[in-house]
Order: sequence, then C-alpha cells, then structure tokens
Amino acid sequence: MAKGKKIKKDKRNHPNQVNLKIVTSQTCQVCKQQCSRGLAYLEKMSEPGTIGFGVPCILTNKTTAAK
Repeated sequence: MAKGKKIKKDKRNHPNQVNLKIVTSQTCQVCKQQCSRGLAYLEKMSEPGTIGFGVPCILTNKTTAAK
C-alpha cells in the first residue's frame, strides 16, 4: 500500500502572527524611529552589569517591511 503525501502544517500559531526580529541595544540606539519598547530596553541595558537577550522590534516585521 502506498502512503499518501504528508501535508505540511503552517508553523505559525495564528494566521495573523507576525515574525519580529530580535534586536540588541546597539540597534535600538541607532534606530531612526525609536519606539517605547526599544527606549525602555536601552534604559535597562545602560545599567552596569545587566545581561540582555534582545527585544522584538516592531519595525522589522515582515509584513510592513515588504511594503
């Protein structure tokens, strides 16, 4: 018996979910359109001894970047 083709499922949880890039504080610092999330992250990272993993950047989502 031959097996049928497997249908690939969409990896997104929701059809309107956007993919945002994780950016570091250096990227937020030189950004031309600084958002409130990025500014808060910059303030947090300015303290000595903090460790950061980046912040999702709303300006880099794929739907608005392509337009």
